[in-house]
Formats: sequence, C-alpha cells, structure tokens
Amino acid sequence: MTHDKESLIPLGARFMLLSALGFALMSSTVKYVSQLGIPVFEIVAARAFVSLIISYLDIKRKGISVWGNNKPLLVVRGLVGTIGLSCVYYAVTTLPLAEATILQYINPVFTAILAVIFLKERVQFSTLICIVLSILGLFFIVNPTTINSGGSHLPMFSVMIAVIGAFVSAISYIIVKKLSNTEDSSVIIFYFPLITLPLSILVVSQDFVMPDLTTTFLLILVGIFTQVGQLGLTKAMQTQSAGKATAYSYVQIVLSVIFGFIVFNEVPSIWTYIGGGLIIAGALVNLFGHNIMQSIKRKTS
Repeated sequence: MTHDKESLIPLGARFMLLSALGFALMSSTVKYVSQLGIPVFEIVAARAFVSLIISYLDIKRKGISVWGNNKPLLVVRGLVGTIGLSCVYYAVTTLPLAEATILQYINPVFTAILAVIFLKERVQFSTLICIVLSILGLFFIVNPTTINSGGSHLPMFSVMIAVIGAFVSAISYIIVKKLSNTEDSSVIIFYFPLITLPLSILVVSQDFVMPDLTTTFLLILVGIFTQVGQLGLTKAMQTQSAGKATAYSYVQIVLSVIFGFIVFNEVPSIWTYIGGGLIIAGALVNLFGHNIMQSIKRKTS
C-alpha cells in the first residue's frame, strides 16, 4: 500500500504540495493582515523575526556555525531576498490574490536568462517556448482590454512591483544555487531574516502600528506558514523526484484562487485564467520539454 502511494504521488511531490499550501496560506494571511491596517514592512519584519528564531534553532540543532563560509555572498542573498520579499508582499496586498500569485510564477523566465549570463548554461528550445508563453500570459493578465480601450483592469504599479519581485526572486535563486556548493541550506535560510529584520524595522519605524492580540497571532502565523513553505520546498529539492515535483508547486495558484474567493470574495476574470494557463504551460514545457524531446529522439533513433 505504501509503495502504491509512493508511485502515485512521489515523496518529492508531496513535500512540494506541502510547500504550495504553506505559501498559499502565507499570502492569504499577509493580505488579511494588511487589510487590518498593518503596513507591508511591518509584516515583513514580523515574518523575518519568526523566521530568524526558527532558523537559528535549526542551525543550533545541527551543531554548525551560523555565519557560514562565503559571508559577502550570504549578505547579498539576504539583501536580494529582502527586496524580493517586500515586492511580493506589496503585490499580494494590492492585487487580487490569484493574479499576485500567478505573476510570481514568471520567475523561470528570468532564472533562465540569468543562468545563461552568470552560470553559463545553454538555452534549451523548451526554455524559449517558456519565455514566449510567459510573456503572452503576462499580456493577457495585465492588459486584456488594450484593443478596445487601451486600459488595464489591474493597477500597473502593483503589476510592475510583482514583476520586479519575480525578477529579484530569480536573482536570489541563482545566488542560492551558487551558495549551495559551500553552505548548509539552514545557513542560507538564516541569512535571509538576519538581513531582512533590521532593514524592515528601519523602514517601518515611522509608520509602526501596534497590533492587537489577534493581529499579533496572525503575524506569527505569517512566519510559521513561510517556514512550512520553505521546509516543504527544501525537502522536495533533496529527493530524487524533486525535478518532477516542481510541477506540483503550481497547486499554489489553485489554492490562491480558492482562498481569494472564500476569504476576500475575489473572482478572477477569464483573462486571468487564460494568462495563468499560458504561464503554467510555459513553465511545464521548460520543466519537462527537454526530457520529452530526448526521449522522442531515443525512440526514433
């Protein structure tokens, strides 16, 4: 029975589903807390505080140094992560939940381009298809009424911030990939809140809002849900099925649509479904396309 379950849903895929649930709950909680009047950077600070404690305890459990080996690059990872997280949270608080989540998933386009530049990786044909489909999907989500009225149904500044967040997330991915050669994953995670917390406190100091007990609990949940998401993601990437498991991360979009409707009464437009479908299709082609083409070549040769 256990073997049947493993073949149906690989271990890596199950961890990725846990990650998708954690990040979807995080985004929903961030949006809900912002509607209670808590500034974005205060939410970022609360998230960083919880994450810092959990990450520190995890490092101590492993009995390794918290400072790592490549300190300059670890600090850069923390700075880049802070920018990316702030962009993502701003997008979540100012856009419908489904759209904000979908826009995060254009980061494979940026990751592929940055990998060519900094990691000297070759561009696969499947990656080019991913780029085209993602750009087309972005157009449908952002500006479907251009032909008729030249306008967009979404605030363009928020969309730009979301796209910047996706780009910065891609930079962060490249840095993490390089750091993984010399650093323990827990140390890499630790530097993120270590840099984020003082920076976000500095920014929010002028606009700090004292949360009540319920809001404080929700802010703690933001940090906990984030750790669940990161744990699931890390465990998924440590399994043999991690590559295929990545496809399951797109369940987060489905969960965001559901949470957006139930909690915030948000109903995505048909353009969002079309654009989101194109972006997901592009990402799946990028993920599986090369292997499928190699399999076809082997069978025909």
